[in-house]
Amino acid sequence: MPQNPIQACEIFDVWGIDFMGPFPSSYGNKYILVAVDYVSKWVEAQALPTNDARVVTKFLKKLFARFGTPKALISDRGTHFCNAQMEKLLKKYGVNHRLATPYHPQTSGQVEVSNRGIKRILERTCGVHRKDWSEKLDDALWAFRTAYKTPIGTTPFRLVYGKSCYLPVELEHKSYWAIRAVNMDMVKVGEERLLQLNELQELREEAYESSRRYKEKTAKTHDQKLKVKKKFKYGDRVLLYNSRLKLFPGKLRSRWTGPYTVTKVFSYGTVEIQGKDGNPFKVNGHRLKEYIEGAVNEGYVEDLSLPKPPE
Repeated sequence: MPQNPIQACEIFDVWGIDFMGPFPSSYGNKYILVAVDYVSKWVEAQALPTNDARVVTKFLKKLFARFGTPKALISDRGTHFCNAQMEKLLKKYGVNHRLATPYHPQTSGQVEVSNRGIKRILERTCGVHRKDWSEKLDDALWAFRTAYKTPIGTTPFRLVYGKSCYLPVELEHKSYWAIRAVNMDMVKVGEERLLQLNELQELREEAYESSRRYKEKTAKTHDQKLKVKKKFKYGDRVLLYNSRLKLFPGKLRSRWTGPYTVTKVFSYGTVEIQGKDGNPFKVNGHRLKEYIEGAVNEGYVEDLSLPKPPE
């Protein structure tokens, strides 16, 4: 299906959230809970011993206290994100909970990209046995926040704080900013601060436009690679690809199940289908294909065992 990028309006308006792990136990921690802002690419993460609803709600309360209440939160449909505690918390703060389409991690693509980046940094900084990854997490976040991001044309740190992050190497070499800090004129400082605020607003507007152009470019490239653009309409009969169907070695069995009937088509690539039980559910259109009448006997599955090759 064509790519439909999510474009947020303001910094900290939309957050994506996801779990990484389980990893080898590090001081009792096995998981990393990651949250990423869709505009600035700013990442927050915490090492945790479990991945349940209690730790998620506690993490979100701290996130909202630091960055304000967002307009939307994007997550997958895991039980740690879809439960009564989460529903109560998000309703209290007035946050719209947007859920990814089942078996379609591209909806949470921004979080997935951040996860890979943090994981790569941890792999390079941890010891041989990688038991100290939880202690290296803060360093990994620092590196990620101060790294240049092509979609926004700057670093997340500069986009959030309006200034570059001073690194340890700069402190060692007595940077100019450290020298001028002792010579402060309050009038000039006030004028300079107003100028910095104006520059920060311009920087964020430029980052928004840069992100929009980058997403349009990647979406265009993605759509051009599609061999056949699938188009469905109400009443079509389709087959659904079941990626979780476990197939035994030596068996020929299709992962396509159905047929199902299309009941609704959404503009962003999601399709609502209905099976024999009459219960409709949503899937991403790329997991569907046209059902050719009479090609398969409904309800009949034949297993063919392949003989082992001679030794």
